Amino acid sequence: MTPVETIPEGKVDAVCAEHKHRFSKAPRPSIRLIAGHGIEGDVHAGPFVKHRFLARRNPRAPNLRQVHLIAAELLQALQGAGHHVERGELGENITTAGIDLETLPLGTGTPDRRWDAAPDRIADAVVLIDRFQSGLKALLIVPRPQPQFRAGVMAIVTGGGIVVPGDDIRAILPQAPRRALPAI
Repeated sequence: MTPVETIPEGKVDAVCAEHKHRFSKAPRPSIRLIAGHGIEGDVHAGPFVKHRFLARRNPRAPNLRQVHLIAAELLQALQGAGHHVERGELGENITTAGIDLETLPLGTGTPDRRWDAAPDRIADAVVLIDRFQSGLKALLIVPRPQPQFRAGVMAIVTGGGIVVPGDDIRAILPQAPRRALPAI
């Protein structure tokens, strides 16, 4: 049996959801993850793509954007650069603390939890970010090959359950060889 490699534990800092297509999502006391579906009541929940542009192109494409995770450390860095960004304002559902999301490889999971979100793709920086706050998008683009954007990680829900701020997170890395998260 191959040993399972874990990364350090982190915490859920905040949870957010929104039932309509809006740039930002409202903070909630809790969210309910549903396997293969996403977050109960969230506009991006469902087995098929909900991203408006992608849904127009192929409405039966699988939904690889069921949950959007962003690190609280990124929001703190943006605030340090003069941008006031609260939890949920960049459209994320789960704000994490203590885990470097953007360096996780494709196929990372969080088993042995009440919920399990397997990071699948890196979130793309869109023009809406500068509409939200002018100059913010430039801070989310970094001069490196992978990942190029610091806008969080998109995930699919492979488990289920209630998630609340303060919950522990433990990520399990996939077996080698590992692949970087592709940009979408």
